[in-house]
Parts: sequence; structure tokens; C-alpha cells
Amino acid sequence: MKTLLKFITCGSVDDGKSTLIGHMLYEAKLLFADQERALELDSRLGSRGGKIDYSLLLDGLIAEREQGITIDVAFRYFTTDYRSFIVADTPGHEEYTRNMAVGASFADLAVILVDATKGIITQTKRHTRICALMGIKHLVLAVNKMDLVGFDTKKFDEIKEEFSRLTTEFQFESIQVIPVSATEGDNITKKSPNTPWYEGLALLPYLESVDVHANDDVKPFMMPIQRVCRPDHTFRGFQGQIEAGSIAVGDELTTLPSREKAKVKRIFVTDQDRNSAHAGQPVTIQLDREVDVSRGCVFTKDNQLQEADSFSATILWMDDSVLTPGKNVLVKVGTKVLPGTVTAIKHKIDINTGKTVSADHVVKNEVAKCEFSLSDGIVFDAFEKNKSIGGFILIDRVTNMTSACGVIDEALQSSGNADRIDTDITRDVRAQQKGQQPLTLWLTGSVSGNSAIAKEIEKRLVARGYHTMLIDNSLGESVRQIAGYATLLNNAGLIALVLVGTTSGNDQAIAQEIIGQAFLPIDVAVNSSSVEEAANNAVKQVVKALIQV
Repeated sequence: MKTLLKFITCGSVDDGKSTLIGHMLYEAKLLFADQERALELDSRLGSRGGKIDYSLLLDGLIAEREQGITIDVAFRYFTTDYRSFIVADTPGHEEYTRNMAVGASFADLAVILVDATKGIITQTKRHTRICALMGIKHLVLAVNKMDLVGFDTKKFDEIKEEFSRLTTEFQFESIQVIPVSATEGDNITKKSPNTPWYEGLALLPYLESVDVHANDDVKPFMMPIQRVCRPDHTFRGFQGQIEAGSIAVGDELTTLPSREKAKVKRIFVTDQDRNSAHAGQPVTIQLDREVDVSRGCVFTKDNQLQEADSFSATILWMDDSVLTPGKNVLVKVGTKVLPGTVTAIKHKIDINTGKTVSADHVVKNEVAKCEFSLSDGIVFDAFEKNKSIGGFILIDRVTNMTSACGVIDEALQSSGNADRIDTDITRDVRAQQKGQQPLTLWLTGSVSGNSAIAKEIEKRLVARGYHTMLIDNSLGESVRQIAGYATLLNNAGLIALVLVGTTSGNDQAIAQEIIGQAFLPIDVAVNSSSVEEAANNAVKQVVKALIQV
């Protein structure tokens, strides 16, 4: 069975990306007769004086042909004797970086073109960084227009060395540098006599032989659920694509985030009943018992994936609007889509040097590190392990357009998921043991004696038989940290009293997202002329809340 390679071509404007792929398809006899004839006819009116303009095979828009540049992503599907391919020819102009990133998001390998007469330029650095951000691990640097520099080996070596220095900060698994001429066909489908000093393969033979899926099957099994299949009352299957590892009938699976376990009863690949399946295959899995699974859940075998409702991430902002803290977006991780908020912009990353730059906003085509808070928890993994649930996109809630793409760097304080161990002693069990409903009393209000009021509230609650713990944020820890501590106390079945003084509406919203339904804000400065009155009013609110629960 032939393997599939998904790759992109990228580089600066007029580096010859479309010409390279077009010449490859033409020379390898991978065109239909009518396509070949149309290309020859169209070339008569092209920019090469009647010679075949191979770029016309991919540049289909009128604006692309008029300007001689690529604007939109052009996909081509072709098959050789050794492998099947999907190639995305992406635009080189900075204005269309968004389109280039879209193409990179699907690819396993990138062919980055550079003009031998210009060498490594800013757009080369930008595209290399975006390829790394999108999880591409295999690169081909095609040093194009070698015919214009007389196939000079010294010039080729200089570009190769500079690119090697550029890629040292990234963790690419393979990098191949090939001297080519896209217009003349040197080293496109076969070795060129003009480069006897080059010892590697030509481009197409290299693409036919490079292994980009060597580690997929040895990774732990992981599959995001795309759809629940319920044709009738006798069958319930869970559909999705296996993103890593393999699965067999009889294997025990863990469903995240519910953490329910069940064994695989049947596996279907299309409509065929199979005993096993592996990474890259779309499957339907039937379990041996009913579990709580819906779109956005994840099947795994080792249960080592992470869960969080807030995280830091590196993003490429692709929207025309300016990104500022507080922006509401939809966050799509794997097959899960949740409302979220950009809570902070930590810094921007200089596209040329990789150095961090302080920032309070981000504009189109800039790379930045930001923090996000979600309305609920999501399941994710390190991007290096699982690209499909380690990366994400941001969707504008008004226009429904993709605003950014990015990778999750680390989880921030989450809603009780950090270092969680599977146990039968749940939050409800602990609450039942203590005979109370866990709450977090978020005590605000800038009045004198705040600490005394909090202590008096706790005394009165304890006197009524409630189990409590007081957190005084005198050290000025972040809202996320304090909310995380409170959530842990709630998970222990306790009523947490958090003394925070004056907080902004945004801080309170973040705390409420983390703590959830247990969150109860109390302003001790309202209708309170003394410590006793403030404490009494607060206790009344707590008791009322407990009764309503």
C-alpha cells in the first residue's frame, strides 16, 4: 500500500514555488493530456516568450496570472509509482501569510524555496518559524535559480550554512538542502549534470523516499471523537481519526474528560469490520458498555493527557483587527470548541531574531505568547507528541473567521485538574462526608478591617457546623493562583473564604470561570457599618446559597 505525503511549498515572492511544482508534474508525466495541452496553449500568452510557463498549472486565479504571484493556496493531488502526494502551493507575499499558515497546518513536510541570487531573506525566516509553529518536522530547502549563479557550489554552500544556523533553535527531524532550477528542471525529477558536486537525491526521488511517519504507530493511542454514530437502538459507535498509536479489539480505553473506562468491542474502518487499526485511519469504535462520550471527548489508552481550562500558548495572529487582552474568541482544540478569553499578552516574538519583545497588543502576521481562559476544561497534550490536540485555532465569535493559529505551551492553574489522581473518593463524596455543599466565598470590598471581617465570618460558619478554610491574599498572588487554591479546597469538600479586597470585573470573571458554580462573590463593604454587621450579612448570603443548592 502506498504511503501518503502531505507537503507545502513556501518562500518569498517570485522564488519559483508554483513553477517548481508545475515543472515536477509536467516532467514526471503526471498530467492528463488535456491539462498538458492547456498548459502549452496558455503559455503562448505567458511571460516566458512562448516557452512553457509551469506556474500556470497552479496559479489559477486571474489576479495570480496577471501579477505572476500566488495569492491563494492551491492544492494538487498526484501519485507516482512509489507514493501518493498532496501538495499545497502557498503564497509568498507577507500580506498572504495567513494563507501560508493554513497550508502549513495540514502538512508533514515543507519545501522552502530561496532565490540563489538573494539568499536567506526575512520571508525565509518567517516561513521557517511558521513551519516550526505548525508542527512541521521535515524540511527541504530548495535553492532555486541556480542557473542564474552559474551553479556555483560556493554560493550554494553559503546559503546552506546560513540556513543551518537559522534552524538551530528549532527541533526539525530532517533537513535536506537541494540545488534546483525550477524553470530549467535541474534536480527536479532526476540528478542534473550541472551539479556534479551535489551528492544527494533530486527533489522528487527524495520526496518519494523520506519517512515522515516513522514514530506515529509507536506513540500511545489517542483519538478525538468527531461524531457519535447511532443508526438505531442496537448500535452506538464513536467516530474519529486515530491521531497516534494503534488500537485492537479487547483493548481498554479511557474516555477523557469523564475518565470512564471500557473495552473495545468492535472496530470499523469505513464499513469493514477489523481487529485493529492504526494512526491515520478514520474509524468507528464500539465499546462493550455505555459510557458518557460526545463530540470533543478523547479516547486514550495510557491516560497521560492533560486537562485544563486555562493555558499559555504561542500564536500567529492572522486577523486584520488588533488583538488586545480581554478579547472574546472561540477556541478549537481537536474536535472541541469552547468560548474563551485572551487574558494576557505576555510578549511578542521577533520574526527575524526569535527574541521576545514586550507588547500590550498584537497586529496581523505577528507571533506572540498569550494566556487564555476557557469556559470549561479541554483535553490536550504537548504539541510535540500530539499535533492534533496540542495545536488550536481561534475563531472570531462575530464573523466566524479564523483569527489565529497556535500551539499550547503549558497549562495554567486549572479547575482542579492539576496532578489529579484517579480515585473513588470524589468531591461529592467528601462534601457528603462533611454534610455541606462546597463554596468559595470571594470576599471583596475596600473597607478597613477586611481581615477582621473575614475571620468573623469564618467563626460564625464554624459555629454553625460548617467546615471552612480562610485564604488571605496578603502576598498579592495572581487571581488564577488564588482561584486554583480555592478550587482544591472545594474539591476537598470545604467552604473556602478568599479575602481579595478590591478586584476588577475581569479578575472576578476569571476567578468565576476557574471555580465554576461554587463561586459566590460577597461585597463586605455593602450595607455594613461594623465588623459584626458585615459578618452577619455575609453569613446570611452563604446560608441562602447553601439552601438553594
